[in-house]
Amino acid sequence: MKERIQKILSQRGVASRRQAEQMIADGRVRCNGQVCTLGQTADAEIDAITIDGKMLPSAGSAVYIMLHKPKGFVTTLSDEKGRKNAAMLVADCGQRVYPVGRLDMDSEGLLLFTNDGELANRLMHPSHRINKVYQVHVRGFCEDGLRALHRPIVLDGYRIAPPEVQLISADGDTAVLQITIHEGRNRQVRRMCARAGMQVKRLIRVAEGPLQLGSLPTGKWRYLTQQEIGEIKK
Repeated sequence: MKERIQKILSQRGVASRRQAEQMIADGRVRCNGQVCTLGQTADAEIDAITIDGKMLPSAGSAVYIMLHKPKGFVTTLSDEKGRKNAAMLVADCGQRVYPVGRLDMDSEGLLLFTNDGELANRLMHPSHRINKVYQVHVRGFCEDGLRALHRPIVLDGYRIAPPEVQLISADGDTAVLQITIHEGRNRQVRRMCARAGMQVKRLIRVAEGPLQLGSLPTGKWRYLTQQEIGEIKK
């Protein structure tokens, strides 16, 4: 059955749909020896599809993994500075998997990996507005700053929805907050706190949509349960 080549690539876990489209636009994908174009269709069972000269991976079981990302690891798969990549921590899963979304190098917590490109694309699309919950340790805390956090602000020319903010504990000018956001702008929580006069000392993502980090140790990963997989596919 013929399908768009970018869809085939995402189904085989090569990349998300958007990443696959960029790979095609960059001329990295060929079908039967010919450079592919966006929108081109092929039959993955009949046609020879290659990426950078390598054959398309065969169809296999979809893998869904939750990693407790430590501080000091980037989530981009290609880093020009040669920094440690979070994908290194899940390399022993036996499949080539990709991070869903991002978590900056200085942040910790829940990071989902999968080779299901279609699902990854849906989860990352802004229209789904998936809740992301963070435990945030700050310095410079005050009541005015807490009130400021509840107000909507503009980041990168985009008006973000007001976050849900809960004070967990406070001791002088230090505090622990639980912040729930619905978008995923670059370093959004850190920038929001800075606008409110607070410096983030530690940031941990503890939940994303229906997924909970729970007691998963730092640097370790686990497979999602069938129930969790069903919930994120809804």
